[in-house]
Amino acid sequence: MKLISWNVNGLRAVMQKDFEGIFAGLDADVFCLQETKCQEGQVELAFPGYESYWNYAEKKGYSGTAIFTRVKPLQVRYGIGLEEFDHEGRVIALDLGDFWLLTCYTPNSQDELKRLSWRMQWEDAFLSYLKGLEEEKPVVFCGDLNVAHQEIDLKNPSTNRHNAGFTQEERDKFSALLAAGFVDTYRWFYPDREGVYSWWSYRFRAREKNAGWRIDYFVVSQALTPRLKSADIHTEIYGSDHCPVELVIE
Repeated sequence: MKLISWNVNGLRAVMQKDFEGIFAGLDADVFCLQETKCQEGQVELAFPGYESYWNYAEKKGYSGTAIFTRVKPLQVRYGIGLEEFDHEGRVIALDLGDFWLLTCYTPNSQDELKRLSWRMQWEDAFLSYLKGLEEEKPVVFCGDLNVAHQEIDLKNPSTNRHNAGFTQEERDKFSALLAAGFVDTYRWFYPDREGVYSWWSYRFRAREKNAGWRIDYFVVSQALTPRLKSADIHTEIYGSDHCPVELVIE
């Protein structure tokens, strides 16, 4: 089963940049999106053989997630079940039979870390939600998790230590998540690979210089590791400030 995750940074914008061609070319069984930035009725998008599920933020032009799937889910859940976190359309969970699949758009801590404390609360609540799902069956979750976990996950670690996405607090939360029984699939396959990123700032010609960050992930329950076949980051695909990431699982 081929899974794709992509923060499109505005679905309506990326639809003007051959999104449908990219979608067809990647030929995923399940295609997860983050930061769709649209409301119900603003986008007409359907693909033969796929069902789609959408979680819209209440705030217009902000956040939002979607999943297109060839595999009909047994059930679908939206959000993480907590009122304080479920207004921004950040999570969709599909029961695909023998595992849960989630798309997730983790809150950004923002400039001057003004949302860091809220982000820390989110991290604890999201991990608790994942562990609850895991009591039913193993979990695969993907998306823009807004953290570069290790120094090899971004081009310039020394100058970003106190910036959103690379604070010690955020990195420690990701470490705690892994310690709770989850696996970063890209690092499972490529523990030491450097220079491969999934996000580049639009400023300073960052993508041209490959001054990027790896902040888009597929993470799985440890029980699923024998089924992992491959992981990839599609740096050749443009259209957003992020590129798609991939997991193939048996």
